[in-house]
Amino acid sequence: MASPDLIVPLPRRRFTDHALIGTAAFVLTEAMLFAGFISAFVITRDSAAPGTWPPAGQPRLPFERTAVNTLALLASGALVWGAHRALRREGPEAARTPLTLGLGLGALFVGLQGMEWSALLRHGLTLTSSQVGGFFYLVIGCHALHAIVALGFLASCWVSLLAGRLKPSRFGAAQLFWYFVVLVWPVLWLVMYP
Repeated sequence: MASPDLIVPLPRRRFTDHALIGTAAFVLTEAMLFAGFISAFVITRDSAAPGTWPPAGQPRLPFERTAVNTLALLASGALVWGAHRALRREGPEAARTPLTLGLGLGALFVGLQGMEWSALLRHGLTLTSSQVGGFFYLVIGCHALHAIVALGFLASCWVSLLAGRLKPSRFGAAQLFWYFVVLVWPVLWLVMYP
């Protein structure tokens, strides 16, 4: 048996970040939810008789116009990533501007989507008007809900940043949720809008 003097205790390491692990588990379940939505949509669309999708009398989803929303959301994700990087390298002051701009572009995305919804409703696309409307409002609405909640978390981090008490684990969890919102959107846009 080794002498007690020869035993060197290993340093205690913080193995997990509970906020980040919890958010990662949530994001994985939400990824499965959206995968199910996309699968159901694609199966329904591809099962329709030729020439019947989208149904007659239903407005086309504005693919080109929604490209602007998509760019705003992707830029928002890049700015939030830049805020994280600035926070780590230069401190809270350097993270303010990119996080503020990222929040602003995220809010712009949600606002533009709301305007798009209003226009589609005026043109007759409703939850019950067709399968297109049902899928659109279910899937895109679920994404909108995620975007609003994620923006709320980022806004909470922004307030903490301004007050000088932003915890890295909290910001990391909010970022992970926001990146999920940002990255799932182009998939939804490319599958559902054309």
